[in-house]
Amino acid sequence: MLKMRLEQALEEVREFTPHQFGDVRRHIDAGWIEAALQATGTATLRKRRLPAVQVIWLVIALALFRNRPIWEIVDKLDLALPGASPTVARSAIPQARARLGSEPMAWLFRRSAREWAHHSASNHRWRGLALYGVDGSTLRVADSDENRLHFGGSNGTRGQSGYPLVRVVGLMALRSHLLADVAFGPYRSGEHSYAVGLWSEVPNNSLTIVDKGFFAAKVLIPLARDGESRHWLTRGKKNLSWRVVKRFNRRDMLVEMAVSSSARAKDPSLPKTWTVRVVRYHRKGFRPGVLLTSLLDPEAYPADEMIALYHERWELELGYDEIKTSMLERKETLRSKSPSAVTQELYGLFLAYNLVRLEIERVAAEADVEPTRISFVAALRLIVDEWQWLAITSPGAIPVRLRDLRANLARFILPPRRSERRYPRAVKIKMSNYARKRPVSRRRGVK
Repeated sequence: MLKMRLEQALEEVREFTPHQFGDVRRHIDAGWIEAALQATGTATLRKRRLPAVQVIWLVIALALFRNRPIWEIVDKLDLALPGASPTVARSAIPQARARLGSEPMAWLFRRSAREWAHHSASNHRWRGLALYGVDGSTLRVADSDENRLHFGGSNGTRGQSGYPLVRVVGLMALRSHLLADVAFGPYRSGEHSYAVGLWSEVPNNSLTIVDKGFFAAKVLIPLARDGESRHWLTRGKKNLSWRVVKRFNRRDMLVEMAVSSSARAKDPSLPKTWTVRVVRYHRKGFRPGVLLTSLLDPEAYPADEMIALYHERWELELGYDEIKTSMLERKETLRSKSPSAVTQELYGLFLAYNLVRLEIERVAAEADVEPTRISFVAALRLIVDEWQWLAITSPGAIPVRLRDLRANLARFILPPRRSERRYPRAVKIKMSNYARKRPVSRRRGVK
């Protein structure tokens, strides 16, 4: 009876709401979840209050309900199946997460990201090329012995980092912020090694924009070589040297660069030299710069357009900020205290981020604006509210609520960005003068 009332209520408002912010769960095909569980051998066999399917949604919800304890999320979102007791024992929740493991979350993230992000990038091309960005970041995890042993951390002049650190490198569709893939793991491994692992997900006929720290033959040559019309664009470092092969004009040229013997020793497939296009530019108020790219044809890919295009690399930085500031609320220490649980939580975090971004893209299409013109903060808050509301509301309230969402769509649209604005890097708050708390093992006799 309840299901019939719900379907009837939704039918009544269909003509008013071709799309609306709402239950993001509808974007994940139930068949994907079942396939993820079957492929990883984690399908629930016995009847439980928290079967594997519900635990998947719980892990995703951990990223959206940052300020709530995990047992409260289970209750508020009504994730547990009916049972003799109205609530689930708190000890049963971490046990359910441990049974699920990280593999189904990884499978589900990659399956959904492959479809959503690549479809989005294909719809927002530049001169026939789908636009992607790759960059790295770090996230803090709980300071447990297991996490510190596995992930490690930075070790600078002030000693070890206060928390273990996970190094993350993401592949993002730049014009919608949807993540196409992520690679993460111990902090001691460099960004280059994680980035190379992402190249298999970069489609043909694409352009990947990277930070200058990724300019290395061992990183960029495989990206262009192992695909069809897979290109890259980056900014040059100050100490680069080359031999000019051909000048198109005074600021645009083809050059030949040497590949180091050490790089060829590690990867014998690398050539002794590689040809790169160099474009010099100078933006008012900034120092002169140099762009390097595998786009060698100046007529097909004009220099002026590439100069403007390079700055879309910052969309990935903005995406990381949306995750850290808006979703994690600057409390970048994840909840999980073991490496396997951290891995599970991270895939849930990236999947939740993509769900919000997918919802934003679809609303932007209806509003006929770019996805970056929809406020991520406003969308995230509304989606969180809607998920809670859908868990407790009566079907009769749905028509009014959905009409309100459609009527207020304009409040999510941001004004166009002002390219003339400048934000020089500066420190807002001085670091504390108090002594730092050094990591200490909780195991007796271990420091």
